[in-house]
Amino acid sequence: MESKHKYAQLIKDEAKRLGFMSCGISSAGFLEEEAPRLEKWLTNNMHGKMQYMENHFDKRLDPTKLVEDAKSVVSLLLNYYPEKTQEDKNAPKISKYAYGQDYHHVIKSKLKELHHFILANIGEVSGRAFVDSAPVLDKAWAKKSGLGWVGKNTNLIQKQSGSFFFIAELILDIELAEDHAVTDHCGSCTACIDACPTQAIVEPYVVDGSKCISYFTIELKDNLPNTMKGKFDHWMFGCDVCQDVCPWNRFSTAHNEPLFDPNPDLLSMTKKDWEEITQEVFSKVFQKSAVKRTKFSGLKRNINFLKE
Repeated sequence: MESKHKYAQLIKDEAKRLGFMSCGISSAGFLEEEAPRLEKWLTNNMHGKMQYMENHFDKRLDPTKLVEDAKSVVSLLLNYYPEKTQEDKNAPKISKYAYGQDYHHVIKSKLKELHHFILANIGEVSGRAFVDSAPVLDKAWAKKSGLGWVGKNTNLIQKQSGSFFFIAELILDIELAEDHAVTDHCGSCTACIDACPTQAIVEPYVVDGSKCISYFTIELKDNLPNTMKGKFDHWMFGCDVCQDVCPWNRFSTAHNEPLFDPNPDLLSMTKKDWEEITQEVFSKVFQKSAVKRTKFSGLKRNINFLKE
């Protein structure tokens, strides 16, 4: 069917115009490969206290349970690699993805535009947009859509641009020409496994979420365990270590999304500034940021935990 290819190309061209880095398409079916993997990960309690990971097991694996009569999954990548990083090398660190405005809102509006474009140019196409907040296995779909391979640190990696990007998808009830998976290019490299400060990458391609610095600094609402004292490598929100050391990220280039530009104060704050941060400064610097998820009290808890 010629229209399958024509419509797929139309969508990809519009995605590019909207600023997405890449767009790939896969057929919406049950994720057979992922099912036993996800089950084992949950059985081994690698999700820690992220109880929500246990919910909607079937929906995570089957897009037709999220969108009735789903036929295609359109996966999209949006670059967030910053031009500049925090200036004070001794200051507590924030994961690069949280420098700018909350990506959920930024990407959601782009996905809405893309869906409007589809309705206007292809016709009555039903579907839903997903940005990391619903039971969708983003990386599995992006991999199936040929946008990269899932590396030993379980991040999606692209040969030409590394891994500093967000993944989102539109699940649609229209048949589109599908793309094909690419090969794995991690080879014998173990840079991410060797560098992880908390040994969270327990074996190649398996991350124990309950040992990850991102989990501790963002997801965990309890007190931070003393066994982790001194192991956070100065991270107060998230962690980029396994991406920073990945050889493929030498190809990362700065994003061109103004909404991802950080509040100027964020990059210039010193170690002392962070340690003395007030609710007022927090609200100003992180006005529309994903960091608000930890709230002021959570960030303060993390900063205090980093003090010697």
